[in-house]
Amino acid sequence: MKEKGGTRKILITGKSGQVGWELRRSLFTLGQVTAVGSAELNLADAEAIRGFIRQLKPDIIVNPAAYTAVDKAESEADLAMAVNAVAPGVLAEEAKRLGALLVHYSTDYVFDGTKQAPYVEDDQPNPLNVYGASKLAGEQAIRHSGANHLILRTSWVYGARGKNFLLTMQRLGRERDELGVVNDQTGAPTWSRAIAECTSQMLAQLYVPGDSADLPARLSGTYHLTAQGQTTWYGFVNEAIACGLLAGRDQPPVIKPINTSAYPTPAARPMYSVMSNAKLFETFGIQLPSWQQSLNMVLEEFPPRC
Repeated sequence: MKEKGGTRKILITGKSGQVGWELRRSLFTLGQVTAVGSAELNLADAEAIRGFIRQLKPDIIVNPAAYTAVDKAESEADLAMAVNAVAPGVLAEEAKRLGALLVHYSTDYVFDGTKQAPYVEDDQPNPLNVYGASKLAGEQAIRHSGANHLILRTSWVYGARGKNFLLTMQRLGRERDELGVVNDQTGAPTWSRAIAECTSQMLAQLYVPGDSADLPARLSGTYHLTAQGQTTWYGFVNEAIACGLLAGRDQPPVIKPINTSAYPTPAARPMYSVMSNAKLFETFGIQLPSWQQSLNMVLEEFPPRC
């Protein structure tokens, strides 16, 4: 950690992604932020990562960047593993060498969805697809490195920008009179800004001037970080439309619930991937809003255009 009064260097990867974009705005009060995208740092190139980190010498590395094309990963396993598994391991090794903290984001897709009760951090992972396997491998590489770390598992990320389910439904809802939406997968839709703000709150607690330098080490580990509550994709879409997702359209499309089997995809998904946030609350006193509250805030801030 920096001496009291010093300016910490914070590196954020994936600066244009949903979470990365929000992190740039949430973390700037905590230190000197350097945000990079793939043009500045290719996470598929391990040596480029090492060189970049050794030149910058950050105190905190925040890594929201990931290969997130879940279905495409089935045919691009090597690339998914390079970005989601190898790169986090290299970041962790460099963080360990510098005495820095690594904040890394993982996913509910490390679980197979068979539990039928909210997953806790110590539950056994069993990913069903290449994407989930690559994210789990990244977690394992970070833990193996011995670096101080926060692995933050989140789920069903969406926001008012980027590529996500909410914006896809907005587009399709303008174009079609009927939409079939999966109603047998259950999870917690989580707003990208809530993830970034929670991260900022955690780091603010870890890096209070005058605190012991080993504080991050004592709290190092894996935490689940999702919105409160649970729903299905079908429930999420209906709530979004009720809150004004398609405001301006005379007649909203008919939303039909369908089973996963009616919408086959290359990658299997867990049928139930709700995660308990109890550890996050007990350790940091932080609790994200409900998914309904967050959805309302997103739609109020970014009025849908039809």
